[in-house]
Amino acid sequence: MNPRRYNDFNSCLRERFGCRVQKITIDAGFSCPNRDGTLSFGGCIYCDGKGSGTGAARLAESIKKQIREAKARLAARYKAKKFIAYFQAFTNTYASCDILRKRYDEALTDSEIVGLAIGTRPDCIDEAKLNLIEEYTSTHMVWIEYGLQSTHNRTLKKINRGHTFEDFVRAVRLTQGRDILICAHVILGLPGESREDVVDTATALADLGIDGIKIHSLYILRDTPLARLFEAGGCTALDQETYVEWVAAFLERLSPSIIVQRLTGDPDPTGLLAPEWTLKKQQTLSLIQRTLEARGTWQGKLFE
Repeated sequence: MNPRRYNDFNSCLRERFGCRVQKITIDAGFSCPNRDGTLSFGGCIYCDGKGSGTGAARLAESIKKQIREAKARLAARYKAKKFIAYFQAFTNTYASCDILRKRYDEALTDSEIVGLAIGTRPDCIDEAKLNLIEEYTSTHMVWIEYGLQSTHNRTLKKINRGHTFEDFVRAVRLTQGRDILICAHVILGLPGESREDVVDTATALADLGIDGIKIHSLYILRDTPLARLFEAGGCTALDQETYVEWVAAFLERLSPSIIVQRLTGDPDPTGLLAPEWTLKKQQTLSLIQRTLEARGTWQGKLFE
């Protein structure tokens, strides 16, 4: 058994590449149909103006510059020798194939970039874009990361996600059968969701054939619809102890083969409204580890 009791991403990368591999987050200047009026102007209720990105594109920083600066920082901090170019901000398949190719190619010119990860929405993918993305699999590890957040359509509607769980399933089925690895993003603690809802999401994802999972805590950023809802008393934030217990229950139901890329989020402290414990990432990870050990459980223990 993995001493972490879950199939962690860092170990998988080290096994494949023989060294520390770090993701470089890239803001490539894409938009999102849930913000530009195609679906909505408001976006998801938890999304701020950076769309989970760095805002580098607004500062006219090229992709090459973002990679160059991040490499130096990550090599010094983690002794990383190879890197994955992670297109993170907003929706990174929301453009023509010609534009997508130009952005992806710019990131992959660096010889130390061994992987490509593309964060997108399940309703912003099609055969042509997947054909383009698959071209990179002959030279790089390629992940497509579909933001799902919950398998419950009532929750997706409440958070103004703009797609359904069925859209996610269709995107997964369309992607499968290629050499593209599939990662799903979920958020624990969404408004109105219970522990049972979270367990249902884990169970639904467990046998879809996805390759990876990112589990985020819900944190509330200033100047978002979620912040206004929170301040009006319309929702609450999970405490750290509850979040840790829900993560353990989630992991127990996943297939042991699914790679766990993340177990908690990384909010920008300057924009964080609540909860403050989400800034204590290492403490949260340690609590998850200790909880798994104390319960004598692990990823996949309850997987059927």
